[in-house]
Amino acid sequence: MLGSFRARLIATVIALIAVTAGLVAITSYVLVRNSLRGQLVDDGVARAEFNITVLATTEQLPADAGRAEFDASGLADRFLLRGTGGVYVEFPDGDSFPSSLSLFGAGELLSPELRAIVAGSSYGYEFLSIDDRPNLVVAGRRPPAGPDFFFFDSAADVENALDQLARVLAIAGVGVVALGALGAGLIARRVLRPVAVAGEAAGLMAAGDLSVRVPAERHDELGRLAVAFNQMAASLEGQVDALVQAHDRERRFVADVSHELRTPLTALVNEAARLRDRLDQLPDTDRRVGEMLVADVGRLSTLVEDLLEVSRLDSATGEPDLSPVDLSRFLEAVIADRHESATLHVDGAIGSIVTDRHSLERIVGNLLDNARTHAPGSPVTVTVARDGNALHIAVADEGPGVPPAELPRLFDRFYKTDASRQGGSGLGLAIARQHAGRLGGELTVRPGSEAGVVFELRLPVTEPLHPGDLSEKLPSHAEDEAHPHPRSSS
Repeated sequence: MLGSFRARLIATVIALIAVTAGLVAITSYVLVRNSLRGQLVDDGVARAEFNITVLATTEQLPADAGRAEFDASGLADRFLLRGTGGVYVEFPDGDSFPSSLSLFGAGELLSPELRAIVAGSSYGYEFLSIDDRPNLVVAGRRPPAGPDFFFFDSAADVENALDQLARVLAIAGVGVVALGALGAGLIARRVLRPVAVAGEAAGLMAAGDLSVRVPAERHDELGRLAVAFNQMAASLEGQVDALVQAHDRERRFVADVSHELRTPLTALVNEAARLRDRLDQLPDTDRRVGEMLVADVGRLSTLVEDLLEVSRLDSATGEPDLSPVDLSRFLEAVIADRHESATLHVDGAIGSIVTDRHSLERIVGNLLDNARTHAPGSPVTVTVARDGNALHIAVADEGPGVPPAELPRLFDRFYKTDASRQGGSGLGLAIARQHAGRLGGELTVRPGSEAGVVFELRLPVTEPLHPGDLSEKLPSHAEDEAHPHPRSSS
């Protein structure tokens, strides 16, 4: 719960109120306690001083008097009549006099500190509990040699009042904290409401709604935040619209240029084909020029076809054309057409899958073209495995490999690890990844275990068809699977 800013704000306010209420309660309690006890002490000291200096004179009690003389003097009764709760007297000869049974053991309860004060001919006091009842003890010595008088006064009324005060302060503190929590919740809700609105607006913006705005109803910092947010949203909306328009113009330009190039390019391809058939009839110098012309026309044709494919993928809005595909036969045909020396390993449990035939052919074919172009002569292996509802198709070569820092960029359009190398349009891997995404899958690349690179296609698939069902499911596609439409791309 404390993970949200609102909860932390409320908790902080409640904590501050609780600390403040606690400090006020403690301060009030200490002040009242000191006042009540101070008044009790002042009255007790005044009474003790009067009892010792006025009542317990040497005329009433001789200096060498003992317990018997004190008992006969009647001073204990006079002390009690003046409001003293009890008296305990210690005589110079070591004898003592308690005025009641409860004070018989009082001498053992008196602290050494109080006795030291009394021995110095000063008045001292301390609070003691006798029979679980609070008492104030005020002590003094009749000069010059005693006896020592210890007057006991009940402090129950004061302690009861302090206990009641503590309960009242605790209840009041809890009430203040509860009211503070309620107030903090209301204040936090009011203060953070613009922040919550801005958060919802940011969420809508992140979801793609760039037209969302925050009401600027305040004139404080939050109001300025709303204004700044709206300005940012408007600027971002304008920039995104400009980027979308620029992307659309670029896509239309590529599509238009590629389309316009197809007609003259078709003528060039046909003419290059006729020229290729007659290269043996040309002189050596002209034959070399002719071979270069035929190769350049082929690369130009590949580039235009790939540009058209990119344009179609960028503008594609429909769902993939799904149909059952016998995976083993299909991949055998693609390998035969694109890289006949590659080796195929298929998990025997895989029969057929339901996918877009064209997209799968472009993905695997482009990966094989890439291996043929950039790892010529090295072994290439196509491995197919099933993992739950996911199909894994890996194309691995043992070529020179790619530096690890450049692996993430292999799927960028027109990116080449070595710009000086000839071959390929630089679009084959980008097209393969777009087709993978169109099928709901993912195309990744990683270094090989010993050399080269490994491209892995992960596709979600439905339950595989049994091989025996293939003749019923694919009567019209059997020939296509044996001979998929060839396309040159890398």
